[in-house]
Amino acid sequence: MILCLETSTAVCSVALVENGKVIALRESLDGQNHAEKITVFIDEVMKEANVSYRDLDAIATSKGPGSYTGLRIGVSTAKGLCYAMDKPLIAIDTLTAMAHGFKDNNSTANRLQPTAILCPMIDARRMEVYSAFFNENLEKITETNAIIIDENSFMDLKQNNHLYLFGDGADKLASLFENEANITVVEKFYCSASYMAELADKAFKENDFVDTAYFEPFYLKNFVPGMPKVKGLN
Repeated sequence: MILCLETSTAVCSVALVENGKVIALRESLDGQNHAEKITVFIDEVMKEANVSYRDLDAIATSKGPGSYTGLRIGVSTAKGLCYAMDKPLIAIDTLTAMAHGFKDNNSTANRLQPTAILCPMIDARRMEVYSAFFNENLEKITETNAIIIDENSFMDLKQNNHLYLFGDGADKLASLFENEANITVVEKFYCSASYMAELADKAFKENDFVDTAYFEPFYLKNFVPGMPKVKGLN
């Protein structure tokens, strides 16, 4: 029994997973209100499944890349539960979970081209995204990177492959690639803790845990706070 937390994007999502299957799920697309939602969602999924906290075997959290604030909230919540209940902590790569979720749960995935490359994307800023590429067997074929997208992106890859771009970072690319025969932009695909289910179960069975005390989210880029906007100051 694993409690999965996903807070790396604007989505706040909590899933209770038993033997790799989701038995309760709560999520919100309302934006960055994770601090308000996450503990409420945890309590709701536990009550819905009639499960006690002592019945949990592990806590899994999405480790990034993604929103600095969102990741801090998810990881700190997961760590607090692990310390309180003396349970192991599992960290799941966000983009890997998205690729699994896309293939398992999206109708487009049922019509994948034989040369498909899955490109989960998390919005960074402007035309920048956090992304990694996966083949049809969900094997990661590139490292995770922050990349700036323009009309010349993927020139080599698209020659012999069909690219599927999805995630909140891909939504802004629909018009850019609307005339590309070998690029499909799947809009409105959101992160979900449910996509972590099989990966978390596999990690638990393989004792693939992270150190609760020292684990840090994978931010990919350093956090740069904005300058406060105070009237009268330049």
